Amino acid sequence: MREAADHGSANAASTRSRAAVIFNPTKSVDGLRAAVGRAEARQGFAPSIWIPTAEDDPGKGMARQALDAGADLVIAAGGDGTVRSVAATLRGSGVPLGLVPLGTGNIFARNLGIPVNDQDDAVVLAFAGLDRAVDVLVADVTRADGSAETHASLVMSGIGIDATMIAKTNPGLKKRVGWLAYVDAGLRAIPVSKPFRVVYRIEAGRLQRSRVSSILVANLGYLPGNIELIPDAELDDGLLDVMVLQPRNLMGWVLAWRKVTWENRVLRKSALGRQFVDLTGGSRRREIVYSRGRSVDIEIEAAPEEFEIDGDAFGTVVAARFRVDPAALIVRVAR
Repeated sequence: MREAADHGSANAASTRSRAAVIFNPTKSVDGLRAAVGRAEARQGFAPSIWIPTAEDDPGKGMARQALDAGADLVIAAGGDGTVRSVAATLRGSGVPLGLVPLGTGNIFARNLGIPVNDQDDAVVLAFAGLDRAVDVLVADVTRADGSAETHASLVMSGIGIDATMIAKTNPGLKKRVGWLAYVDAGLRAIPVSKPFRVVYRIEAGRLQRSRVSSILVANLGYLPGNIELIPDAELDDGLLDVMVLQPRNLMGWVLAWRKVTWENRVLRKSALGRQFVDLTGGSRRREIVYSRGRSVDIEIEAAPEEFEIDGDAFGTVVAARFRVDPAALIVRVAR
């Protein structure tokens, strides 16, 4: 009789949902383990599978382990780089991704309304939130030696000064002051970064040639510090947003900064504000040009340029093709 009871208990355990938690082993996760344990008990989950990342793999292989183990939920405990790596494997699987932000910017989590300063609340959302389908950007890049690579992007990818800025970010300063370290890197990158010529095409549109400081391809528009870099960008609209940054002089940089910190964030939120922008020539200025489509092809006409994905440096490239994979990732969000 006891054997039958034990067998029934084992069957019950095997039918319960199970999560996998992918985490950076260099960070303390004692509090995270406790929060996950409480959520498991509340939601009737079996004990979670804990999978540490590795120095040469921030999450892709670990997400594959989680799927192979039959996880019903995969939780990425880390920053945008960890989340991106895990999402690259979960893309198209239908298995939901839970987010516990532990990084510097946590931009993807912020844009989804995930608590970035409350680990317990983030864990609750991961286990009990609603499933939301969001787009994934796919970047096919070409290196100077002709080799090709494919990467996933959840936030935004860039070629030019933004990537140079990220490459120049001081790791020690980043640990101390977080995303503000990018400001320091930006101030150092602007004087040494030179505009470059690109040819790009949105979907099947006409080829456009421009001298740019940066070209960004984004899945969302908001950055920390209440900066609306790309107005109207949505995570689930089936489109990618392209921002071409092309200031010609110091005043051009000032106007570009004003656009993303004042015009986009404040003035364009009201009819009166939009009218003011039009009257002052904001609609005709070309320091920043926005476009939107399902794909964009970019070719650099001179030397290779720095490339970044979701705030991580990825070396230099000579060409890139970005395409959107609509509703390819399921993410747990607030109800």
